[in-house]
Amino acid sequence: MIHAVLIFNTSGVPRLAKFYTPLQQSVQNLAQKIFSLVSSRPVTLCNFLDAPELESFLNQKDADGEKLRVVYRNYATLYFVFVVDAAESELGILDLIQVFVESLDRAFENVCELDLVFHFDEVHHILSEIIQGGIVLETNVEEIDHAVQTAAKARKESFASANPLSLGGGGVGSRGTGLQTPLGWLTGRLTGVGIR
Repeated sequence: MIHAVLIFNTSGVPRLAKFYTPLQQSVQNLAQKIFSLVSSRPVTLCNFLDAPELESFLNQKDADGEKLRVVYRNYATLYFVFVVDAAESELGILDLIQVFVESLDRAFENVCELDLVFHFDEVHHILSEIIQGGIVLETNVEEIDHAVQTAAKARKESFASANPLSLGGGGVGSRGTGLQTPLGWLTGRLTGVGIR
């Protein structure tokens, strides 16, 4: 299971922090501890390490004594960090980090730290397309990109239809310009119920 996904800049400032298990201590203490573990490692070492010092921060439900493992990759000025247990493959998580970064690159065209700051909602949406509840849902970059583009298009259409001042023709009397209201959709569904 994936316990946490974090993105840090090189100064240790967390730019994304998503936890899938309850915390016993503060998020700030955990983030500082993880960053100190990751940033102090030499470049010549592998990108995953055992982290028994993190077990006091996360509630461990297993009585098996599973050790947590930190898997990370450094891209330019950002550290992408996943905290996982023994059920996850370290190499699979490294590949998942690559999928996450490629998905961010497609959404932001060469993702940087400012994209994470100013478009945090879209970053969380991309992450939720990949992982939910600590379980990996999707690893195909094309499918993730398609879902993100579809949601962005729906968001723009919703804004255009709700805003009478939008340039997309969403004026007061223009709701019938191809965008269907929820009431219209429901009415269409209910009138076609007995036809089958």
